[in-house]
Amino acid sequence: MASGKKKVAKAVPFDTAQMANITKANPYIQRLVEDAELRDNVRVAFDSSKSAYNRLSNGKAPARALLEDKKLQRDLTQAYEALRDATLALSEGPKKRRRGLTFGRVLLLVLITAGIALALSESLRSKVLDTLFGAEEEFQYTPPPSPPTSAPPTAPVSAA
Repeated sequence: MASGKKKVAKAVPFDTAQMANITKANPYIQRLVEDAELRDNVRVAFDSSKSAYNRLSNGKAPARALLEDKKLQRDLTQAYEALRDATLALSEGPKKRRRGLTFGRVLLLVLITAGIALALSESLRSKVLDTLFGAEEEFQYTPPPSPPTSAPPTAPVSAA
């Protein structure tokens, strides 16, 4: 004789490595694990659907229950809205985390700050130019020495 007891399924515990592999393998599961709002929508949809099913199967004609039972209508509406929100969240794909300051952002910030500092500070500009091209050489212009002045050439004197 078969006993009236139902078999209880044994829960198989997952270790963290297996959970990480499962979430990496399927983006939907990863999104479900990471997104608390999505989990809440799925839970509300499940609870509302279960409640609506129980109210629908209480013995009244289904058509009459759908038209007259306000609690059934409310449960169906909640289930629909929660499923719609969950579907939209899953179709958008995983949310990208916004990272703080990445290397590119820091580099851009440094370049902009350096440009503003160079534009506003003359002493900083001269230091940068001296570093890049060497210090300016101050020099005094002295014209080349003029040739010695000599007497105008005279015609050779002949003895006659």
